[in-house]
Amino acid sequence: MLPDHIRYVFQMSGMRDLQQKAELLQAIRQLQGQYIGGSVYKETMTHLIITKPLASEKFLAACAGGKWIVTPQYVLDSVKHKAWLPEASYELNFTANPNAPVTANPPQKWREKVARGIMSGAFQDWVVYLEIEDHVRRAMFERILKAGKAVVCTSTSATKTLTHVLTKAQPDTSQKLAAPYFSITYIAEHLFGALCSGLNCSINSNKVSQQASCVHPEVTQCTSITVKDEPMEVTNNPFLMMLEETLKDYVTRMEVQKRKLLKVPGFCAYYTPVFPTQVTAVDFSNVQSIVECGLFPQALEEVRGCLHPGVLPPVSVLCECMQHALQGEAEPYFLSLLNIVLNDILCNNPTWRCPASVKYFLKILQCPECKTLPAWSFLQTSVRFCLGSTETCHSLPSPASTELLHFHGKLQAFLLRLFQLELHGMATTGRAAGSQGSVLYSMFWGVWETTKLSSKALRQLADLLVETTLWALHSSQEWRLRVLGTLQEILAVVVEYWALEHTRYNSLIVQNGFQDFAEYIAIQCQEKKRVGGAALVKDNMPKGFRRVNIAGETLLHQACKRDQVEKVLQILSLPGVDANVKDHAGWTPLHEACNHGSGECVRALLQHCPDLQLDSQVGGVSPLHDALHNQHTHIAKMLLRHAGSVLLQVYDDCGKTPLDLVSCAAMRDELIRCAKEGDATLAIQRSEVRDMAFVETCSCLLSSLLLTYLAEQYIPSYETAESVLELSPSTAQTLLRLNSETLSTHLGNSKIGALAHDLRTLMSMEQYVLQLSPALTHCQGIHTSLLIQLLKDLQAEGTTLLNGQTRQ
Repeated sequence: MLPDHIRYVFQMSGMRDLQQKAELLQAIRQLQGQYIGGSVYKETMTHLIITKPLASEKFLAACAGGKWIVTPQYVLDSVKHKAWLPEASYELNFTANPNAPVTANPPQKWREKVARGIMSGAFQDWVVYLEIEDHVRRAMFERILKAGKAVVCTSTSATKTLTHVLTKAQPDTSQKLAAPYFSITYIAEHLFGALCSGLNCSINSNKVSQQASCVHPEVTQCTSITVKDEPMEVTNNPFLMMLEETLKDYVTRMEVQKRKLLKVPGFCAYYTPVFPTQVTAVDFSNVQSIVECGLFPQALEEVRGCLHPGVLPPVSVLCECMQHALQGEAEPYFLSLLNIVLNDILCNNPTWRCPASVKYFLKILQCPECKTLPAWSFLQTSVRFCLGSTETCHSLPSPASTELLHFHGKLQAFLLRLFQLELHGMATTGRAAGSQGSVLYSMFWGVWETTKLSSKALRQLADLLVETTLWALHSSQEWRLRVLGTLQEILAVVVEYWALEHTRYNSLIVQNGFQDFAEYIAIQCQEKKRVGGAALVKDNMPKGFRRVNIAGETLLHQACKRDQVEKVLQILSLPGVDANVKDHAGWTPLHEACNHGSGECVRALLQHCPDLQLDSQVGGVSPLHDALHNQHTHIAKMLLRHAGSVLLQVYDDCGKTPLDLVSCAAMRDELIRCAKEGDATLAIQRSEVRDMAFVETCSCLLSSLLLTYLAEQYIPSYETAESVLELSPSTAQTLLRLNSETLSTHLGNSKIGALAHDLRTLMSMEQYVLQLSPALTHCQGIHTSLLIQLLKDLQAEGTTLLNGQTRQ
C-alpha cells in the first residue's frame, strides 16, 4: 500500500476563510498527508477540498480527472479520528441542491468511471484545438483538458484527426477547420450536463478582481466559461443533451460488461507464470547434438524436461524441429510433441510487453525454409497448404497426409491462442504494447502502417479468409470448418487488438479504419467472382480498350453501333467494365445498339450485365423508345421480355410512352404480350435463387460482419438483454425525425454519434426488410435463413425501441 503522503495529496479551491484554511493545512500535516499550493491544477493531486461548486481551474480539472472532490469537513473529521476516513460521505454532491435537476452527481460519476477503468478521463478520445489568443487562458484550458485525458493539438497541421475545436466566441459560419466547433462552455456542459445551469450564479458572479487574485491566488476563476454570455448551440436543444447522456450511460454499461467477458481468468491463469528472482541457466548443448543426429523426438523430450519460467530453448533447435515437421516425414508422436512444447514455451514465457519473448517467437514462427520472410508469411503458407494451394513461399509435401494437415490446424490454433493472450493483456492493463511488446502487432503492422487498420498483411489475411470461406463452406469435412473458424477468430482478434490500441488516442481513426477495411473485404468478395488472372486479362484486352473518341464513345459504344457482338463479349469479359458508361451526349452502349438495330449486341448486354440500366434517358429517349422510333421491333420485344411492362410506363419529353410510337394495333398487342411474358419471368426469378452457393457464401460473410458490428458498436440486440437501452417513445420518435447532419453537428463524441446513427437505422429496419427479394426470404439455405432471421430480429428490436417497450 502507498504511504499516506502519496495517497492523500490535497489542493484547495475557493477557500476564502484564512483561519479555516490554516486549520486544514495543520490537520493534513498531522495525518501525514501532503498539500500543494498555487492556483494551477497539479496532476499528482488526489483530493480537492472545496465548499461549493465553482468554475475554477482546479475544480473542473479534478472532476475531469476523476479525483476525489470533498468538503473541508472530511479533513476535520479525519483528524478527530486520527486516521483518514472513507471519502464517500464527504464527496461534494450537486444533487443536494433542491433546485438542481434529479440526475447523477457529476463528480461522483466521473470518479467512478475512472476508478473502474471504464475511462481514463472525462475527455477521453477528444483531440482538441483551442482557438484562444490569450496564452494564459489557453494554458489554463489545456491543463483542464489534459486532466481529462484529451489530446490537445498546438497547431492545425497536427497529424491527429481533430474531434473538437474550442473557441471563446460563439461558433459561426466562418470556420477554418473541418472539425466541429464548440464554445469553450462545452467543457462545463460535458462535465455537468443539465446541472451546468446551476453553476450560472457562481460562474457569473465570481469575476476575479486584481486585488482578490493577489490575496487568494488559488481561487482564480475560469470566467470564460459563462453559460449566460456564451451559450452553446447544444444547450439550445435539451433533447440532444439528454440523448447524449443516455447513450453515454448505455455505452459505459456495455463497456463494463465487455471487460468482464474479456477477463477469462481460467484461460489466462495457465499462461501467467511466476518468475523466479533469478533464472537458472540451462545448458542445451546436448539437445543440439541430439538434433544433429536426427533424433528429433528425443530432442523435444529433452527440451520439455528443461522448461520453466524464463527459460527459452535455442531458436536453432526449434527451427530445425519445425522444418522436420513440415517436410511431411515426421511421425504423429513428434508432431503432437512439438505442439505441446510450443504451448509450454508460451506458458512459461508470455509475450505481452516482453520484447525478449516477442523477438523469440517471431524467429521460431518464421518459415524454416524462407527465413527472410516475415512471420505472417508462415501463417499464410500454413493455411494455403491446408487449402491445397500451390501459392506458398516454397514447395510443400504433396499429397498432404492427414497427420500433417492436423498439425497445421494445431499450429494455427496456437497462433490464435498467442494473439488472444496479447489481446487479453491489452484489455486488462489498458496499456499499449507497441511493436516490440506484441507478436500480433509485429506480424501485421509495419513501422509505417501503425495508424491504419488495412495494412498489407491484414489485407492479405482478409483475402485468405474469403478464399478459405469459399473452400470450406460447402464441405462436409469437419477439419475444413475448423480451419475456417480459426482464421475467422484470428481476424477478429487482430482487428480488436488494433482498435483497443488506437481508441485511447483517437476513436475517429478506428471508425475510419473499420469502414475502409469493410469496403476492402466487400470488394474482395466481388473480385473472387472474376475468371482468370491478371495475365489472362491483359492478353484478352482488345486494342484501344481504354481510349475514347472525340464524341466520348468508348470501344463498347463503337462495337454496339457496328453490331460487333464478338468484340462486345470480349469487352464484357474484362473486370471493371461499366456497361452503362455514357458518351458526351449521354448515350449508353445499349442506346447505340437499339438505335442501330444491333440485336445480337443487345442480347449480349442483357445476358452479361445484370446492372444494365434499361430506363436510362437522353432527352426523354429510352432504349425502348430508340428501338421503336427506328422500327427495330425485334429489339423492342427482346427488351420487354427481359424487363417487363415497367418499360412501357416510361414517358419521353413529349409525354409519349413507347406504345404511342407504334401505329399498328396488332404490333401494340404483340408488344403488350411480350411485356406480360417478361413480368411472368421476373416473378419466377424473384422467387428462385439461381446461384445457391454464391448466395450462401455471401450470407455467411454478411451475418458474420453484421454480428461483429452489433457487438462492437453496442447496438441493442437479443444478445444484450442484461444492458437494455431504454428510450421513451417521444425520444425514439424525435431521434428518428432528426437528420444525420444535426446529429453529427451536436453529438461531439464520435462513438455516441455513430451509435445514434445506428439506432436510427435500427428503428427503420422495417423498410429495409420489406425490400428483400422473395427469393431470399424463401431460400432454404442454412446461412441465408440465418441472415434473414437476424434481419427480422433487428426489425423487431427496432420496433420495440421505437415503441418505448422494455424487452424482458
